[in-house]
Amino acid sequence: MNVRLEDSQAIHDEFETLRQGFSTLLMATVGRDGMPEASYAAYLERDGDYYIYVSELSTHTGNLMANGRASVLFIEDEAGAGHLFARKRLTLKCEAAEVARGCQEFDETLQAMLDRFGSVIETLRGLDDFHLFRLRPLRGVYVAGFARAYAMDDPSLSEIRHMRDKGHRRRDRQAGGSDQELAS
Repeated sequence: MNVRLEDSQAIHDEFETLRQGFSTLLMATVGRDGMPEASYAAYLERDGDYYIYVSELSTHTGNLMANGRASVLFIEDEAGAGHLFARKRLTLKCEAAEVARGCQEFDETLQAMLDRFGSVIETLRGLDDFHLFRLRPLRGVYVAGFARAYAMDDPSLSEIRHMRDKGHRRRDRQAGGSDQELAS
């Protein structure tokens, strides 16, 4: 069920406010062996894409080079959460592409990273094992709390729908143990 336009804007604003509170993102990639790898990276957002500058010494860099996919997570701090089981979180499925050294996008992004993160970027820029990746969201899920989960099935993350297609289930012990769906 799609969310009304005015509600959609409020939800979009809410997850953008959550995301903007971070200088790093949590990231999951998959290795050649099929095993997941969780990590993090400092990031810069530009025009809806997320840029990370990462070293070949990190497993996630090889994974991004090999398959060009990542999942990104922004999650509310435990200390500020109303409930640990319902922390606000934004999860994005992304395609990852390396940005070639020397092109305009690379130079402009590294300059913006220098402005944001300081002189460490100048040091890292001189290291050939560092690579700039653009993580472009394809779709996402924003969980704002219990029964407040929203899917965005478009790259602009603007077509928001409430995820009511799957609800919580409780085993009905008095009816022979069958599952019953709870309202979400």
